[in-house]
Amino acid sequence: MSDANFSRQPGRPKRSLGQNFLNDPNIARKIVAALSIKPGDIVVEIGPGRGALTEFLLSSPAHLVIGVEKDAGLARMLKARWPALAVVNADALHFPWERLDRLKNIRVAGNLPYNVASPIMWEFASRSSLFGRAVFMVQREVAERITAGPRTKEYGGLTVWLQNFVVTEKLFSVGPAVFHPKPKVDSAVLAFTPKSARPKDPGGLALLVRRLFGMRRKQLGRILRSDASVAAKNYLESEGLSLLSRPEELSPSQFRILSKYIKNK
Repeated sequence: MSDANFSRQPGRPKRSLGQNFLNDPNIARKIVAALSIKPGDIVVEIGPGRGALTEFLLSSPAHLVIGVEKDAGLARMLKARWPALAVVNADALHFPWERLDRLKNIRVAGNLPYNVASPIMWEFASRSSLFGRAVFMVQREVAERITAGPRTKEYGGLTVWLQNFVVTEKLFSVGPAVFHPKPKVDSAVLAFTPKSARPKDPGGLALLVRRLFGMRRKQLGRILRSDASVAAKNYLESEGLSLLSRPEELSPSQFRILSKYIKNK
C-alpha cells in the first residue's frame, strides 16, 4: 500500500467501539519495528481496524499474522483485502489469552480503543505468560499510569497489577493528527515483556489492589482493619513500612507479597 493511499481505506469509525483509525504510515512502521519480529514469529494484532498496522505486519518476517477484530464488517473487509491474514471476529475483552501460551514465538500488537484499553491489557498481561513482546498504543495518560512509580499521582491499581506481570516501557508519544477521527488527547506507545516471577494468587492480588486503591488516601490499617494479620504487620515493618503507610507507598512486588498475608481476601 502506498503512503498516499494509506488513509483511504474503507470502514467508517464507530463511536460505540471507540474507533480512532491510525492514518500515518510512519507511525505504523515504528510500532511494527518496536515488536522486533523475527522469522517464525506469530503476531496477534488486537483490533486491526482498517489495517494500518496489518499491512506492515504482513510484510514483516512473521510466519503468521492473526487479527482479532470485534467489528464484523471490518473483519470481512480485512479478510477480503489480505487473504494471508488469519482473521478472528471476536471481542478482545473476552478473548481466551491463556491459549496463546500453547503457541511459540508469540508477539502481540494493537492500537487499542481508549475506552477498553485498560481492561484488555489487564486481562492479556495476567493470562498470557509466554509471549515474547507486546506493543500497544493507548491514551498517553494511561501510558503514564502504567509506567509510573510508587509515591506519584499517576501510580494506581492498573500500575501495580500490570507491573506484577510484565516489564513496562513507554516508547514514544503520538499526537492526535495521525488519527481519523482526531481524538482530543495524545497517545503513547508502550512495550510489555513478561516477567518470569509472576503472582501465584492473581485473584488475591486483584482483590487487594482494588481494595487499597479504592481508598488510596487512607492508611493501610484503616483500610484493612482486622484483616491485617500479624504476618502482614511484620512484613510491612521489614520493608520500612507500617499500617500507617498509604497504598501508593507500596511497590508492585510489595503488593504481591502483602496479599499473601491478608485475611478474608
